[in-house]
Amino acid sequence: MPGSDPAAAEVYDVAILGSGMAGGMLGAVLARNGVKVLIIDAGAHPRFAVGESTIPYTSGMMRLIADRYRVPELKALSNHDGTVRVSPFCGRKQNFGFVYHREGEPQDPRQVNQLVVPIAFRTESHLFRQDIDAYLFHVAVKYGAEARLATRVTDVDIDPDEGVVLRSDRGDEFRAAYVVDGSGYRSPLAERFELRETPTRARTHSRCLFTHMIGVRPFDESPTAEHHAQPNPWHHGTLHHVFDGGWLWVIPFDNHPGALNPLCSVGLTLDPRKYPKGDLPPEREFADFLARFPEIAWQFKGASAVRPWVSTGRLQYSTHKVVGDRYCLTSHAAGFIDALYSRGLANTLAVVNALGRRLIDASRDGDWSTGRFAYVEDLQQGLFDFHDDLVYSSFVGFGDYELWNAVNRTWMLGTMSGNMMLEDAHHRFRQTGDDNVFVEAEQYGHPGSPLPISESFVRLGTRTRELCESVERGALAPSAAAAEILDSVRKADFFPYADQFGLPENGCYHMTPDRIDGAKLWARTSAPADIGPRMLNALENMAVAKAEESS
Repeated sequence: MPGSDPAAAEVYDVAILGSGMAGGMLGAVLARNGVKVLIIDAGAHPRFAVGESTIPYTSGMMRLIADRYRVPELKALSNHDGTVRVSPFCGRKQNFGFVYHREGEPQDPRQVNQLVVPIAFRTESHLFRQDIDAYLFHVAVKYGAEARLATRVTDVDIDPDEGVVLRSDRGDEFRAAYVVDGSGYRSPLAERFELRETPTRARTHSRCLFTHMIGVRPFDESPTAEHHAQPNPWHHGTLHHVFDGGWLWVIPFDNHPGALNPLCSVGLTLDPRKYPKGDLPPEREFADFLARFPEIAWQFKGASAVRPWVSTGRLQYSTHKVVGDRYCLTSHAAGFIDALYSRGLANTLAVVNALGRRLIDASRDGDWSTGRFAYVEDLQQGLFDFHDDLVYSSFVGFGDYELWNAVNRTWMLGTMSGNMMLEDAHHRFRQTGDDNVFVEAEQYGHPGSPLPISESFVRLGTRTRELCESVERGALAPSAAAAEILDSVRKADFFPYADQFGLPENGCYHMTPDRIDGAKLWARTSAPADIGPRMLNALENMAVAKAEESS
């Protein structure tokens, strides 16, 4: 009977909308630490989800959260070996690969870029999300989180003094002191409180069509790839085919010994201003695209989709406020830019880490005031804007390889530097057990920046976006913008080997053991005082993680 659910009599500390990666992980963190949690989801597990590629920051944050919040089950997802023990249907990721194409022209083998994940530290993963999301959800349930799946929330009432009342489409009523909305674009809280920015402030414009396929061939075996000299096979990582107006992802799940999953995640992301969305079904649009790029098409000869294609409108949306009285929007409920650079999962984990401690403390002292969660607002908005600047600049760069080659370096610097900051904080927490390590990290300023302690890094990202805006307006030649960006990269004081890293011919980067030793020497002798010790801590922490993984 409507309203007869036993949950109606309960008052929870925290209600979480959505049982995907954000909801499951946050639920596990809170329940493990004594918070009374209810997870509500309109769907059920297992289910399809995109956002399948991890980056070092994702894995490092997974391990940090496992230690900080005493949820050891999360550590399994911090490296490839542990991940395939959770689900043997996941793939491996040893590199980020980019191959540049021009329609109607042969691919230039010099126009490739690759960042190799140092095998001395870890191997990243391609997550078969239906398994991983279900795993995290069940970890939350194991620790005591209650769940209501197949339950759609249709109404929300919030009293700043008393708490939250949630109502379902079946007439059920749930009460909590606080609600976290990690449900996605159709966020009940965003709709109820009219939180979406219209239009979005995002500069990036993209839409997407995607599916899972079988029969996708390794690009390394193609006639095109015979001429490539990248340090790591394309098939060992996430491959991005990039071109003027968009990019195409290839995420294999069958690329490691003992792999059981023959599927490959495939997605075509396009600027709708250059590739307007018409009336064609997505599978036909994909086939027409391949006909225009035959060297990409080689990889898909004989491949077929095993689930219906999804075709979206514009991907970007944003929220003018994500934290309010007794609520917080997180993950894709708060906003989205684009899957480029696999930042979605990393941003999700960063917010779970920041939000978890505040919710645990609030459940203990009863202080649910909005001010307690103010940093989460700044963090999520900063993550959104940083990623938007980077992806926007990349789409402009896709129009000219010289500029794309330069913009790609700023992403490489950000992803490596952000991982250094994370691993340093984790190292100091492991040494001291003092949670104030993370409180200190929130005081640097520039929330959302991978390297908030470096003003030169922050300026590099902003300046790159400004230069790309000038290129898009036609006020600056792409070559001039590329030259300024690479000059700034060569002068970077926060990264070893910057003088070589900023040379246009060095499009691939592999942190070999010799380079790791060189980075340690640079950190001890030449690095800025606020960078050197952090880099040494980070390198040690990653070495410890690798040793623990191997034991």
